[in-house]
Amino acid sequence: MLGTLRSIVQEVNSARDLQEALGIIVSRVQAAMNTEVCSVYLLDPVSNRYILMATEGLHKKAVGKVSLAHSEGLVGLVGSREEPINLEDAPSHPRYRYFPETGEERFRSFLGVPIIHHRRVLGVLVVQQRESSRNFDEGEEAFLVTVSAQLAGVIAHSEATGAISGMSLTGEEARDVSFNGVPGAPGVAIGTGVVVYPPADLDAVPEKAAEDPEAELAAFREAVSAVQEDIQRVSERLSDQLRPEEQALFDVYLRMLGDNALPGEVANRIQGEGLWAQGALKQVVNQYVRHFEMMDDHYLRERAVDIRDLGRRILSHLQEGDTRELDYPENTVLVSEELTPAMLGEVPRGRLVGLVSVRGSSNSHVAILARAMGVPTVMGLVDIPVNQLDGKELVVDGFEGQIFASPSAELRNFYQEICDEEDELFRGLEALRDKPCVTTDGHRVSLLVNTGLMTDVVRSLSHGAEGIGLYRTEVPFMIKERFPSEQEQREYYREQLEAFAPNPVTMRTLDIGGDKALSYFPISEENPFLGWRGIRISLDHPEIFLVQVRAMLKASEGFNNLQIMLPMISNISEVEESLHLIYRVYHEVREEGYEIHMPRVGVMIEVPAAVYQVRELAERVDFLSVGSNDLTQYLLAVDRNNPRVAQLYHSYHPAVLQALVRIAQDAHAVGKPVTICGELAGDPGGALLLMAMGYDALSMNAASLPKVKSVIRSISREWAVQLLEDVLLLDSPHVIKSCVDLALRSAGFARYLRPGRGAVPVTSFESSQ
Repeated sequence: MLGTLRSIVQEVNSARDLQEALGIIVSRVQAAMNTEVCSVYLLDPVSNRYILMATEGLHKKAVGKVSLAHSEGLVGLVGSREEPINLEDAPSHPRYRYFPETGEERFRSFLGVPIIHHRRVLGVLVVQQRESSRNFDEGEEAFLVTVSAQLAGVIAHSEATGAISGMSLTGEEARDVSFNGVPGAPGVAIGTGVVVYPPADLDAVPEKAAEDPEAELAAFREAVSAVQEDIQRVSERLSDQLRPEEQALFDVYLRMLGDNALPGEVANRIQGEGLWAQGALKQVVNQYVRHFEMMDDHYLRERAVDIRDLGRRILSHLQEGDTRELDYPENTVLVSEELTPAMLGEVPRGRLVGLVSVRGSSNSHVAILARAMGVPTVMGLVDIPVNQLDGKELVVDGFEGQIFASPSAELRNFYQEICDEEDELFRGLEALRDKPCVTTDGHRVSLLVNTGLMTDVVRSLSHGAEGIGLYRTEVPFMIKERFPSEQEQREYYREQLEAFAPNPVTMRTLDIGGDKALSYFPISEENPFLGWRGIRISLDHPEIFLVQVRAMLKASEGFNNLQIMLPMISNISEVEESLHLIYRVYHEVREEGYEIHMPRVGVMIEVPAAVYQVRELAERVDFLSVGSNDLTQYLLAVDRNNPRVAQLYHSYHPAVLQALVRIAQDAHAVGKPVTICGELAGDPGGALLLMAMGYDALSMNAASLPKVKSVIRSISREWAVQLLEDVLLLDSPHVIKSCVDLALRSAGFARYLRPGRGAVPVTSFESSQ
């Protein structure tokens, strides 16, 4: 059966359209199971009815004409129960529904299984037999369930393709087809889709030896030089749209193309192993990509996109491939399997209004640039048929992470109103930049930002941030082909410290290891999420930790606004050992003649064990900071980047809120301040709950800061405390979120929440993200 299943899947994957795919399914399954009838009924999202879409054994004229209500007949029963139904005598079942036009009164045995894709019932796959004595056995039932599960994604993709083309299952016009991904950059855009394809396919490169290694090396170096020129040209083209600091992203690209980085390793493989240039490039790029994709830190994991893009561009020059000339309309929505910064730079100035990327997240370079340029962006649209979006009118909702294809006039007008409201709201919030974040009853909360590059710093200052709550020190390490020297680190750190002086800058010590292995420091583990990482690797390698702390301290001279934060702390001994090393470096740097103050040292609460040791930890350090994203993942045992369980990740989960309350109470019980950095802090409703819990500072991305400040300045702490008390009595994260949103609306902050689309009908296709 396994060989049969593979054959069916391969045939279906190569089908030209949905109807051909369904025809293959019913024909092959009927033959494989040796049954008289095999039929597929699909659930039409518009009419919410099951439609007979393909059959072998029933009358062909019934296809497209026979339909059942959502809960009608045995087909509706299979769909509503979301499990197989196996009957020897189907007509005797009370839910049996007879359709004369199908001729199915002759068939008595019935086996139906649901076709489900990411929790959405797409339809029902049915086999039938004339003899009532035939009972489909467990093996046949299991086979049909397996077929259904394997083909669900193909059917969903084909169905979406048809819907984008403007046709529903019934052949009627389909409008307002939506796809759900993840927000990349806020805002709404309305424009025309332009699909961009990668310049070359690394995966298709074969492995072979070089006939002339020197010629291969020369060709490779020429290709690298050409890509460097391309990147430089794109950087110059965007220079008047970006601040100089934001153009540092292109410097990262150019550093990766330096002789001592990726090209150096490729050259070594050409010369040392005798590989041809394209094969050596493929090996090195794939090695880099694997290292980055293993990393837990979302920002660092997205660097795999940059490496892959550079590899493709070099390969394109090696293959002398011609890139197709694209026509960019006035309102261009750029669409690609994997958008890159270089693709953005190829769009003529003033024409780019939105971005859509199948892969990637809010931490990718393209998302960072999109936020800097104010271009609404949606990422992670895994199930979208990209090719079908070229030339289509699209609505990009960067707030909710949705796109709409072929919008109706009603939907277009709805989103145009949102565009106008956002413009007006932003102008109103600009006036708050230099005002303190104080509630109406005088409670003060500091608003900080999370940074990784100078681009983040510039935006943060323009939005009125009071300091940095989290600086990811991994950045200097990820753009090198070796551990950065003390002087190199010092230069990076001083940029951050100087930009915010005299406000505090909290630097997290190196957080690598296990699932965050650097390309030049590989680590292989079976369970990297629970492995050698964070403070564990720093303490096992004091030579790395001491150099980093020394660079931080020297960089702080003259500013004295440095704070050091230790990641992934799970026990007291790690803190004591870290403090011993930090004090040792402090005295050594002072002896060298540097006039510095001892920085405040804190720990991150992101491991559940630390939640129950807050008092003991707080007695040994100056402050605590909660890493809410990781803490939520660990508390709920959910990897939010795993599409199979991502929907279980919820910052408003009662267990998460209870843990956050306990952390704040225990920290204040011993007189230590506590901050929080993570997505919850940047959500206006979440910020109110955290402020009510007693958190002294909230650290978030710069774009969220103005709205959070506006809400906090407009309510009393007493009001927020009452809201917190109310939601702590609830037991569902979704109910809690709805309760918080309702409270915000009642308090006059509906403009900060995404308004519902009301009567506007949409056909939704869920992404696996």
